[in-house]
Amino acid sequence: MIASLVTAAPSTATARPAPGPAWKNCGTGEHPTLQCASLKVPLDHADPHGRQITLALSRVPHTARTYQGPLLVNPGGPGGSGRRLAGFVASSLPKEVAAQYDVIGFDPRGVGASRPALNCRPGHFAAPRPDPLPAAPDAEGAGLARARAFAEGCAGKYGDVLPYMGTVSAARDMDVIRRALGAGKISYFGYSYGTYLGAVYAKLHPDRVRRMALDSVVDPARVWYDSNLLQDRALNDRHRAFLAWVARHDATYRLGTDPAGVEAQWYAMRDTLAAEPAGGRVGAGELEDTFLPGGYFNGHWPRLAEAFAQFVNDGDTGPLVAAYRDLGAVDAADENTYSVYAAVQCHDAPWPRDWRRWRHDNWAQYAEAPFMTWNNAWFNAPCAFWPGTPLRPVDVSGEAVPPVLLFQATHDGATPYAGAVTLHRLLRGSSLVVEDGGGNHGITLSGNACLDRHLAAYLSDGTVPRAAGEVDALCEPLPDPGPVTGKTGADDVPGAALHGLLGFRG
Repeated sequence: MIASLVTAAPSTATARPAPGPAWKNCGTGEHPTLQCASLKVPLDHADPHGRQITLALSRVPHTARTYQGPLLVNPGGPGGSGRRLAGFVASSLPKEVAAQYDVIGFDPRGVGASRPALNCRPGHFAAPRPDPLPAAPDAEGAGLARARAFAEGCAGKYGDVLPYMGTVSAARDMDVIRRALGAGKISYFGYSYGTYLGAVYAKLHPDRVRRMALDSVVDPARVWYDSNLLQDRALNDRHRAFLAWVARHDATYRLGTDPAGVEAQWYAMRDTLAAEPAGGRVGAGELEDTFLPGGYFNGHWPRLAEAFAQFVNDGDTGPLVAAYRDLGAVDAADENTYSVYAAVQCHDAPWPRDWRRWRHDNWAQYAEAPFMTWNNAWFNAPCAFWPGTPLRPVDVSGEAVPPVLLFQATHDGATPYAGAVTLHRLLRGSSLVVEDGGGNHGITLSGNACLDRHLAAYLSDGTVPRAAGEVDALCEPLPDPGPVTGKTGADDVPGAALHGLLGFRG
């Protein structure tokens, strides 16, 4: 099956010629040179002259005499919109490096301004939804009915599209973009799920990769059921790191100096909200959604700690409801992202169809990692009912020339560290740069000068670090933020700009 995936698409000679994009200015005050365009690609790459769909593109053009070609960027997800990422990357890299590339953002098929854009079941995350913890059979039944309704909604609205949603199709789209740009090779920079997308592209088209940098690495050997179970444990560890941070700052938050005691108060808050949602909206599931971003990015910790403390100490739900609105609530764009997330992950790889397997595995996981285990299980549960026959994961092993450069934090909650080690082993000649002791997800272009020096050197002239053993270079993490009260966001914390762009749940 893997071999058939690699060979099923048409050759460049038989594929429909891709006309160059008609770029138009869509710049903003922050990114005045940004341009936008659209591009037709085949819905089914095995039928290049059949039905076409549309991808939305963005570009920051090169300005230097030395031109190194297009640099495609992707923020993860699956389902993350990449058009805004182009401006961020172009403005965050050293000017002399960014000036040598056309930085190309794109909304993958089904996403954002690409057409058709998926929204399988509007209101699926309407608050408050049922408590994710299926403590009784009727609660589990309600969760299963909700998951089945989402899968059926997708099949009913997009049954003609779903067989062509997946990472292989998205990677084929990238090659159509390459041809439309008139480039023999592309460079690529991807975060989170974007690391898997990049690895699949390199497997399908190893001769068309110029440079490839991958940050916060998906384990390609565990897509997708197993990776979500491993993610539950890693996110639980990050949540406990947050609670320990709160305990260290007891003078500010007045929740005690014992992390276990602070954790007990957090789960007591969860129980209270499960019975009576704050503001009629923030129940147990919404509380988990609100604190989940803290597992991805510690810049949210002060905001979350303040909301937690005011709820416990003063009975004030206002800061918590506001934090949910800003960090946890699902809007129409998020509904689109989630729809694509499900369409890609459920089709990319087999998932258990017998719910007894899900029940057994998630209760076992919950015993050790209660924070997000059941929330994450229901997030992925539509895959138990997904229409059609899933694909097999792509074996991404091989040799990419020039070497792929990998970046990973040791305590990343969304893409655990072992995944980077696995991809480093599978991609012969790759180099792995590790933020030793770091816990954020998405670590380059976030204020760590050591990491960014490696990225800039690689994009400038292909330089990669080399060392014996598992890791080629180590960087120290940025310090955790200090306690801040009265803030409404984390806009001035290093890394905040990037984390506003990364794909929903990685």
